Amino acid sequence: MIKMAILGAGGIAHKMAATITNMDQVEAYAVAARDLERAQAFADQYGFTKAYGSYEEMLADEAVDLVYIAVPHSHHYKMTKMSLEAGKHVLCEKAFTVTADQAREILSLAKSKGLLLTEAIWTRYMPSRQIINDIIARGEIGEVTSLTANLGYELNAVKRIWDPNLAGGALLDVGVYLINFARMVFGDKMTDITASAVFRDGVDMIDSITMTFEGGKMATMQSNVAAAQNRTGCIFGTKGYIEITNINNPEAIKVYSPEYQEIADYPIPPQITGYEYEVEACVHAIEHGELECPQMPHEETIKVMEIMDGIRKTWNYEIPLLG
Repeated sequence: MIKMAILGAGGIAHKMAATITNMDQVEAYAVAARDLERAQAFADQYGFTKAYGSYEEMLADEAVDLVYIAVPHSHHYKMTKMSLEAGKHVLCEKAFTVTADQAREILSLAKSKGLLLTEAIWTRYMPSRQIINDIIARGEIGEVTSLTANLGYELNAVKRIWDPNLAGGALLDVGVYLINFARMVFGDKMTDITASAVFRDGVDMIDSITMTFEGGKMATMQSNVAAAQNRTGCIFGTKGYIEITNINNPEAIKVYSPEYQEIADYPIPPQITGYEYEVEACVHAIEHGELECPQMPHEETIKVMEIMDGIRKTWNYEIPLLG
């Protein structure tokens, strides 16, 4: 069984711990935090075998197979690189890195070492993605023309969101999901992108992103870290539309006719938290000697990072980089 370790003990680490402790494919083996007391409390809460008071100590443990990177965006590159150099497979939280250059470097390093490295953008791995793809492929809403989506949370008290030194802002935290959502629907043939933002205290607080794809298809989206939004996504076609409740972890997928009548309601498979699908993909890849997961290919991770680099450049928002 693959022994999994969590690097970091913040909120998202707790969600992953609650996931893997209920999975048969992995063992919740180790957790590392910046102090041992915090790591031990985390380990005791979830029944992890080992607790470490430093990341380096945990990475020196030869029993660790797969490391989940659960620190702020600003530290993804450094911690992923450290994990790969220690010979560990890595599942790194989104946004994968701060820049595309960082992404290219660590993906190249992983390949050179024969290690799995993949981005933990959970929406790419969920069965709901296939449900949506199948509805479109069957022509239930005709030819798809456009989509709208929003994703926002009230995160005013979360320090990493409002600190440029922690790669703060709405784009890397929630906007990344919208960009992925649009590309999952329309593919990679993008012809244009425009974006605007409302800044506060040096970081983007509300973002509006419009992406145009080959064939004149358009995605219009908004992300927000100052207030909750309804997280709805709608995909519009010539014969109807799909309405998705919570694009970040779909709770309902319904199809409507051009007359706005509900004609189908697709059930969502039961899940632990939704994180299990990315872990299952990692296990499958490791067991088959694969260095990337087909749900989120390396090229796609780099492309999404390039898109966000380009958006920030138009805003003149430059995030300080850690070595």
